[in-house]
Amino acid sequence: MTFDEKSCGIILFHVDDDMERQYLLLQYPQGHYSFIKGHVETIDESEHHTAIRETEEETGITDLTFIEDFKEQVAYRYRRQGKMSHKQVIYFLAVTKERDVVISHEHQKFIWLPYEKALEKLTFDNDKRLIEKGESIVRQETL
Repeated sequence: MTFDEKSCGIILFHVDDDMERQYLLLQYPQGHYSFIKGHVETIDESEHHTAIRETEEETGITDLTFIEDFKEQVAYRYRRQGKMSHKQVIYFLAVTKERDVVISHEHQKFIWLPYEKALEKLTFDNDKRLIEKGESIVRQETL
């Protein structure tokens, strides 16, 4: 299958003082809530590098520890400049110790939410499936 665009992103969480995972959601200008993601650029050495670069650009966060065995692809179509575009997004799961977020001009706001509330706040079914899978993996690792 061929794609018109490729992006990479991160489902990012931190563990708060009560040992509860809090997931970072960004509000995009169109109003929906989703995860960090951005286009692969020629300077990017790998999909991980794209995800790391986009995380820093969109949130200011540089402290990332990737969770092994999580690499998920989402594909969708959307209208861009009056033309249909087929996009592929590769997502990783990562934890950070940072809580301070400095959002870029690409977003309206951010919010850290526990899993259940993040699941409710996410707009798209693809994102809901991603966070469900991520939470399942993290829960298994902490048992």
